[in-house]
Amino acid sequence: MKQNLISKGFIAAGLINIITVPIISKLFTNQVVNNTQPEVMSNFGLLMIVVWGLAYISVNKTYKNLKWLVAVFAIEKFIYAIAWLQWSLKNELNTVYEQDTLAGVFYTIYGANDFIFFLFFTYVFIKISKL
Repeated sequence: MKQNLISKGFIAAGLINIITVPIISKLFTNQVVNNTQPEVMSNFGLLMIVVWGLAYISVNKTYKNLKWLVAVFAIEKFIYAIAWLQWSLKNELNTVYEQDTLAGVFYTIYGANDFIFFLFFTYVFIKISKL
């Protein structure tokens, strides 16, 4: 993967967090998102997801010098993917969709999204570790 594409990957990871969270949470007023997985998706947790997005974007040009931060990004994404997997094994998406469509969409995609970016950040970490 070329440097320009990797840089765009950091921007994409950030924009997904920064744009999606306010929409899905209806500007932090969607109680269905909060109540569905309160230990992860409280309004504070959602705000921190936006902050993580800002962090991803902030290193899109300097990531080569920040391999351990990239590793932290990978770990963070892995934790969210596991949190989603644990939630989805114990809960029904249909129940969320019945309460709120946006919340249902969010709980349908957030784990897959985080797993994909876990793979991306892991790949980048391995690549820059070889430099």
